[in-house]
Amino acid sequence: MEKSYVIYPETKIGENAKIGLFSLVGYPCNGEFSHNITVIGENAVIRPYSIIYEGNTIGNNFQTGAGVSIREANIIGNNVSIGTHSVIEHHVVIEDGVRIHSDVFIPEYSVLKKNCWIGPCVVVTNALHPKCPKVKDCIKGITVGENTIIGANVTTLPDIFIVSNCLIAAGSLVTKSIEESGVYAGTPCKKIMELKDIKCRYNLISNPYCPEVK
Repeated sequence: MEKSYVIYPETKIGENAKIGLFSLVGYPCNGEFSHNITVIGENAVIRPYSIIYEGNTIGNNFQTGAGVSIREANIIGNNVSIGTHSVIEHHVVIEDGVRIHSDVFIPEYSVLKKNCWIGPCVVVTNALHPKCPKVKDCIKGITVGENTIIGANVTTLPDIFIVSNCLIAAGSLVTKSIEESGVYAGTPCKKIMELKDIKCRYNLISNPYCPEVK
């Protein structure tokens, strides 16, 4: 059977890669990033209909769901997973161990720190005034700290910093930077408790975010 995916020139993929039907890897882009090398580490799983543009540097054990779009000039670490139909724009930094669920939008100039978790249908914005003729001069994404969890359907405004070890509850609207760890919820979101105060409703563990060491 003839292979039904395309790996473009200037693309380097590590051993044991699995590339799904109709995927495009190293897809050419226009402008200053054209003809840049694409590097993907070992054990990649790129599921059907995904497109990864040229100029990305991606680590080992990378996985996508189906229909993922990853624009050019991103730096993605090891053990990163990006869910079905999610879109990663250009100039994004995604560090080791990040999990991005399905239908997520991460715009350019965003930074996702180690082991953060982005729930399904999260939307990050980066344009302060979208129709302004100078809009590209002040586009700024967000920075999400290490181990922070952003729940399903959260929306964030541009140029926001979220500190490490936070939980942003599902459906929240983040309108300003969060510089103190804890649990945040609402529209706009506000701190409602400390992580240590969360209880498991099924009593399987005393605190799912501060588990006992045994």
